[in-house]
Parts: sequence; structure tokens; C-alpha cells
Amino acid sequence: MKVWRFTTESYPPEQRHQAWRDAMDRLCLPVGDLPEDQHFHGSVSCHVSPLGMEFALVDAAAHEISGKYLDQPNAIWLVLLLQGKAQLLHDDQCIDLESSDIAYGPCRTEATMRFPNDFRVLHVRIPRLTLSPRVIAPLSLKIGHLRARSGIDHIFAGMLRALAETLEDIASSQLRPVELALTEFLITSLGGEKTVFGLGGAAGARASHLHRICQSIETMLGDPALNVNYAAQVHGVSTRYLQKLFTGAGTSFSQYVRSRRLDRCRADLISPLHSQLSISEICFRWGFNGSAHFSRVFRNKYDMSPREYRRGNGQETQTSQG
Repeated sequence: MKVWRFTTESYPPEQRHQAWRDAMDRLCLPVGDLPEDQHFHGSVSCHVSPLGMEFALVDAAAHEISGKYLDQPNAIWLVLLLQGKAQLLHDDQCIDLESSDIAYGPCRTEATMRFPNDFRVLHVRIPRLTLSPRVIAPLSLKIGHLRARSGIDHIFAGMLRALAETLEDIASSQLRPVELALTEFLITSLGGEKTVFGLGGAAGARASHLHRICQSIETMLGDPALNVNYAAQVHGVSTRYLQKLFTGAGTSFSQYVRSRRLDRCRADLISPLHSQLSISEICFRWGFNGSAHFSRVFRNKYDMSPREYRRGNGQETQTSQG
């Protein structure tokens, strides 16, 4: 896991403004006007996960993060307000945010977060590539916020706050389940709001239905009997309708299930928690019927065998590799 830290206290007062702008530049956050006071202070502790998710604790004096930063990969940002207050400004709207509220949006889009006093936030940047296996419909994410006062949003905010409190003590291997959980929370919390994704009418209904089916599939990936007929029966729809949902999203049921199983296997292959499992045990664990077929489809997707992938990520074990 890549980790970097920054504090303005390492610089003389006359250099702190520029040093802060440089630090925010590393986070791809455009900084607006900074207060003239040379006692301006700020600190960052940034951790980049194995999948490329970026978790940054940011403490600073009052100022604005405003504008858009174009020179960065396609990603989604989240900001959990840990201390202080903030205002989210976008499209002539001004939304007051308080502790535990979550703001979100696509990177490379104009937005402003104004902090009138000292503040502390957890800033998370999630590459869209890590979401694409689940967010498979052509969705257009908008800037928005979650009040996180109840329900799944409250649990989501609680998980992010717990992460912020323990981030300094988490090892790279322990961030993998956090990545998976964060993805699930994000899709669930935002997927229920059609306006968030610019969906409505029949298209919104289909996307919502597809989202629920994909959630159900996640719980059945380990079952080798999972097929389109069984999934259609579980959801009370015809196999033809189910296939049309996936075709409309640019894939097929079988391709989607295979991709998700491969993603799960790939995660287990490099996880220290599963280092004692053989490759055969991992492939059967996620619903593949044979190790030879699994090795072939794994190589087709990742351009290397499961054994090569595991060895290349430092998780080769003394167990039989199947």
C-alpha cells in the first residue's frame, strides 16, 4: 500500500500556501482562495489501496476546494465530513453539510466545497474501473449528497468514519475487504436514487431491476448451479427478459457471472487471508467447475495464469497449487 503524509508545519509561514496547493494537487483537488493569514495550517495522510482507491484524511483551516481537475483518471469522489461544517455548491445550489454527511460526484466536474471554519474530512477517490463490473449500465453520475441519518446511508457513513479512525493502523491486506464493502455501499446508496444517475422512466426501471439482480448474483457466485434459468426463477421473470437486461448493458448473463467470479478469485489469490488455499480450492470456492477451465478463462482475461498472478503478487505458498 502506498502511503504519503504532509503537514504545513514542515514549511516556513511564507511557503505554506504554495505547499498546501502542491499537496492538494497530489490529491487532484483544486484549491480556491486561501486566507491571507500566514498561520494557515493543513495536514494530509493519504493511503492508496491495492486496487488504486485513495483514502485521504485532510485537516485544515477554513478555505474552499473549488473548480475541476481535468488531469486525472475517470473516478468518483466521496467526502465524509468528520469535523466542522461545509457547503456544497453546484448548479446554483448551496447545500449545508454537517458532521457525518457525505458529498459525492464524478471527478473532472466543476464543484465547490466551502469550509467556513477548521475542518476534518475523509476524502475517497474510487477509480471507475473498480466499479465497472457492477455499474454496467451507461450511468451518468451527478454531484450530490447523503444525509446519512438513517438506513443504509447511516451504516455507510459509520463504516467510513470507522475507517478514518483506524486508517493509520490498517495494513494493505486488510484494505481489500474495505474496498469490496465500500463498492457495495456506494452502489446500494447511490443506486436507489435514479436522479443520481440521470435515469428515469422505463430506462430507470430497467436499470434499477438490473441492479437488484446483480446484487442477488453476488450472493450466489459460489454456487456452481447458478445459471440464467435459476436467476430468472428467483426474480420471477422470464429468461428472455433477464437476458435482454444484460444485453442492454452491453454484456450477457454468463459473461457477467464469469467476470464477477474471476474478480473474486483474483482477490483471493493475492489475499494473505487465503494464502493457504490452493488455486483449485479458490476456483471451486467461487463456482467454477474445474481448475483447467478456470485457468484458461483467467489467462484470457488477465494475460497470465492464476499461478503466475499469485506468484507475481507475492502470495505463492507451499500448498498444492492445483
